[in-house]
Amino acid sequence: MNKKEFRKKLLRLVIPISLQQLMLALVGFTDAVMMGFLNQDSLSAVSLAGQVQFVFTLFTFSITGGTSILAAQYWGIKDRDSVEKILGIGLKMLIFSSLPFFICAALFPELLMRCFASDAVLIELGAQYLRAVSPSYLFIGLSQAYLCIMKNCGHAGKSSLISSVSVVLNILFNWLLIFGVGFFPRMEVRGAAVATVISKAVELIWTYIVMLRGENVKVRIRFVIHNDKLLSRDFKKYTLPLLGNLLGWGVGFTMYSVILGHLGNDAAASNSIANIVKNLAVCLGQGVSSASGVMIGAELGRGRIDLAKEYGSKLCRISLLCGFISGAVILCVIPFVPLFKTITPVAQGYLKVMLAVSSYYVIGKAMNSTVISGIFPAGGDSKFGLKCDTITMWCVTVPLGIICSLVLHLPVPLIYIIINIDEIIKLPAVYRHYKKYLWLNNLTHTKSAA
Repeated sequence: MNKKEFRKKLLRLVIPISLQQLMLALVGFTDAVMMGFLNQDSLSAVSLAGQVQFVFTLFTFSITGGTSILAAQYWGIKDRDSVEKILGIGLKMLIFSSLPFFICAALFPELLMRCFASDAVLIELGAQYLRAVSPSYLFIGLSQAYLCIMKNCGHAGKSSLISSVSVVLNILFNWLLIFGVGFFPRMEVRGAAVATVISKAVELIWTYIVMLRGENVKVRIRFVIHNDKLLSRDFKKYTLPLLGNLLGWGVGFTMYSVILGHLGNDAAASNSIANIVKNLAVCLGQGVSSASGVMIGAELGRGRIDLAKEYGSKLCRISLLCGFISGAVILCVIPFVPLFKTITPVAQGYLKVMLAVSSYYVIGKAMNSTVISGIFPAGGDSKFGLKCDTITMWCVTVPLGIICSLVLHLPVPLIYIIINIDEIIKLPAVYRHYKKYLWLNNLTHTKSAA
């Protein structure tokens, strides 16, 4: 392995992707800060309503993940035609997955909110947010397909720029519309939703302007309508286990918010802030995770099996380092908890414990994310994550969380500790599966080495 070449490839991907993840996390952070300036109910309602978008992003991530698995390998052998066919398949699936979320959020927002909260005020405020934000689901579905292709085809920096500008616009319009600055109306909770719609519309328009320029990979309508049968079969083969994995993990993670949301406003508010801090801290690890899929997928597509194996070993060590850095960052936030004046003293006490727990959680998360979501799928091994997350979450942490909260009525901090052990307990199984090297596969149908 040429270390200089490895570092160059890694930094070219990690820096823009991590920046993109940071900017996305900042949206949640600014939403929480601005909602907090209104009142704790608004903060909790928007956080709980955001769980609908979280579930939607699971579908988006699984489809773009399937797109990345194949696109990275075919781009590794410069098969542009196959990449455009893969883009067509991914775009079609994203359109169909976006529609149900748009319709449900627009027409039945109160019903959705009742899944996450029992408080009437939280349901009403959350429903206002969901109804207003619903068009953004369509925009996200359309734009993410091409942004994913850009990352895998040497344009990670441009993809990051588009997403980052979208985030800046989101934050700006949050401020203008939540508080009614200048001639803008004061819309409070609905203002945060409208800001998201505006930013995602701009992201979509910009993405497709880039697509039309020069020799960039194009969206071919014929490939969207009539999918290539062989590639479509491969796409479903690797995407469906990924979707099952993300849904199993994501719905389980959402259940944590449901459990805490039914323990009262203080638990919901502190959990929402803890999640935001975690999302900000793990951006670097997420960048490494995404980069690992692109780098290893390209080398496997070229037939460089031994090099892909070396890359995997190096990326595992880097992800572990990122996990420790993220944990240290979270610990540094704890002394500043008293500055969160918009939440009650009880919620502040909960938050301190949640941040301490999160500091070890992100170490396991960084390693598991890189291996399960990056390295394994890059070689088509997307089924292991489904089995691993299903067992750890649905057989261990979710049942324990429900029993401890609804039956035993344990204290909120103890319940939070219990539901955050999943990333740690699955580490041994992940390591054992990694060492079997079942992920070292060339998935292209043109088995040519570079």
